[in-house]
Amino acid sequence: QVQLVESGGGLVQAGGSLRLSCAASEYTFRHYTMGWFRQAPGKERVFVASITWSGGTASYADSVKGRFTISRDNAKSTVFLQMNSLKPEDTAVYYCAAERFGSGRDSDDEYDSWGQGTQVTVSS
Repeated sequence: QVQLVESGGGLVQAGGSLRLSCAASEYTFRHYTMGWFRQAPGKERVFVASITWSGGTASYADSVKGRFTISRDNAKSTVFLQMNSLKPEDTAVYYCAAERFGSGRDSDDEYDSWGQGTQVTVSS
C-alpha cells in the first residue's frame, strides 16, 4: 500500500476556492490512478474525482463538474484538487485514494490506499 498525506483543507466562504494536495510515498507514483472522495457528516463517502495513471484521464462527479479540477505531478508524487465556486454542500472530509494501474472508477472499492482526510468547511 501507498502512504498518502492530504493537505490544504480549511474554512472558506461560499464562492471561494481551495486547493487540496495529496503527497504519496511511492516512487512509482506514475503507475497509480488517484482519486478524491468526500464524506459529509452522517453521510456515506462518495466519489469526487479521479485521474488515471495512463494518460491522466480525469473523471468527475456530476456535482463538481465545471468547478473542481484534478491534476497530478508525477515528478513530485502529488495529486491536486482545485476547488472553485465552493458551496456549503461541498463541506466534508476529503480523502485521497490510490490504486496501482486502476481504471479510475467512481467506486471506493477500486482503491486500496487511503489518506487520513482533510476537512473542508464552506460557510454560507
